[in-house]
Amino acid sequence: MSLTDSSPAQIAKAASVASRNLATLPSTDRNNALTAIHQSLSLAKESILEANARDLSLASKAAEDGQLSQSVLKRLDLGRPGKWEDMLQGILDVRDLEDPLGKLTLKTLLDHGLVLERITCPIGVLLIIFEARPEVIANIAALAIKSGNAAILKGGKESTASFHAISSGISSALTTTAVPNAAIQLVTTRDVIASLLECDNHIDLVIPRGSNELVRYVKASTRIPVLGHADGLCHIYIHPDADPDPCVRILLDSKLGYPAACNSVETLLVHQKALRSHLPAIVSALLEKGCSIRCDDASKQSLSTSLPTDKSALLQDAVEEDYDTEFLSPILAIKTVIAPANAPEDVAVSLAVAHINAHSSHHTDAILTSSTSLAQQFQASVDSACVFWNTSTRMADGMRFGFGTEVGISTNKIHARGPVGLEGLCIYKYAVSGNGQVAADYGGSVGKKWKHESLSMD
Repeated sequence: MSLTDSSPAQIAKAASVASRNLATLPSTDRNNALTAIHQSLSLAKESILEANARDLSLASKAAEDGQLSQSVLKRLDLGRPGKWEDMLQGILDVRDLEDPLGKLTLKTLLDHGLVLERITCPIGVLLIIFEARPEVIANIAALAIKSGNAAILKGGKESTASFHAISSGISSALTTTAVPNAAIQLVTTRDVIASLLECDNHIDLVIPRGSNELVRYVKASTRIPVLGHADGLCHIYIHPDADPDPCVRILLDSKLGYPAACNSVETLLVHQKALRSHLPAIVSALLEKGCSIRCDDASKQSLSTSLPTDKSALLQDAVEEDYDTEFLSPILAIKTVIAPANAPEDVAVSLAVAHINAHSSHHTDAILTSSTSLAQQFQASVDSACVFWNTSTRMADGMRFGFGTEVGISTNKIHARGPVGLEGLCIYKYAVSGNGQVAADYGGSVGKKWKHESLSMD
C-alpha cells in the first residue's frame, strides 16, 4: 500500500498497471501478502489505536458542536469491543477462503477441436470512497489482494490519523511480498474525488461507503459503474403465530446491537392480532434499553392499555415520514398491519410486503413467523438484497455470511447484491481454444454445424 498525493490520473494509471501484475500472481503469493498484513497490523496495534483515539477526540468535539453525527462518531471508534479483533480476524478469514480466480464455470464443445471456457478473473481497479470506518482499509486491502484487484482508497477527514497508521502498517508489510505496492493506494490529497470519478479509462468499479449524500453524489457524478446502497431502511414483520420469546431477542439485537449500522431495523410491522400477544414485551424491553418508540394509532392505543403507566407515557406518535427514515439511532417506528376480517393468513403477509416494497431501501427485511409457507411467501415477494426468516437483520454481514469480510452491502440488481465479498469482486472472461477454425466455416446449407455440447468441468 502506498500513501500518495499524486494527481488523480497518475493514481488511476498506476493502479491499472499494478492490477495487471496482481491478477497473474499465484494464490500463494496473494495469501502470503495477507499473512504479512495481519502480522504487521497486529504488531502496530498500540500506535493504530492511539491514532484512532486522536481522531475520536477531534470527532467528539465536532459532534458536540453539531458538525458531525453521532452515527459517524460510533463508526469511527476502532476500540469498540470486538472491532479490532474482527478486523484482524477478517484478514485471516479472507486468506483462508478458496481462491476465487481461475475457476471454470462453463465448458462447451463448440465443434471438434474448438472449446469454449468461462473463467473467473478480477474486475480490475476499484475506487473505494468512504467516511469514518477506519477498518475499511484492512477489509478492502484483504479482499482486493485475494481477488486480484487493485484498489484506490479515499477516506474522510474524520479518521485521517487512523488511516495513515493502518496504511503505514499495510505498506510496510507489502514491501516484503510479491504484491505491487501500487496495487493498494490511499489517497491523501484533498478534493480529488471528482477527478477520480472521471478516470473511467482506468477505474472499473466505484464503491462508496458512507452517508446517503455521498452515495448519491457518486452515482450522479461518474460514468464508472457504482456498487453500493444509499440507505439501510430495514423492516421486521411480526405475524401472530411467531414464538414470542425469540421476537424480543431478535428486536433487541436488530435495533440496539449497533443502531448506527446499515443493517439495523428501523420499522417494525406488527399484525393487529400480535399487538397484545407480542408487542408489549418487545416494546417494554426496548424502552428499558433507552430506545424511543414511535407508534401509529393502533399500536399506541393497544400499548397504552397493556404497558405500565410509566412506560406508556414514553410512547411517541409516529408521522408518515418516520416510515421512510433511516434513524441510525435508538429509534423504532411501529406500524400495524390490519387485514380484513376472516381474510386468509397470506393476505396480512401481502400487506406487509407491499409496505416494505414501497418504503424499504431494498437492503434487509425479515419476517417472524412459525409458518414455513408464509415465510417462503415473504422471502419470495420482498424485493430486497437480504430477506430473513426468524433471525436478526444484523445477520446481513459479510463476516457472518462466511465471506471473511465485505467491501459493503449492495442493493444493486446487476453483478453483485447483498454483502459483497470475493465473489462480488470477480467477473469472468471467455476463453476459446481452437486449431484454425474460422466463423465462415459455419452456417448456411453447406456450412459446418455447431455441436454446442456441455463438457464436464472436473
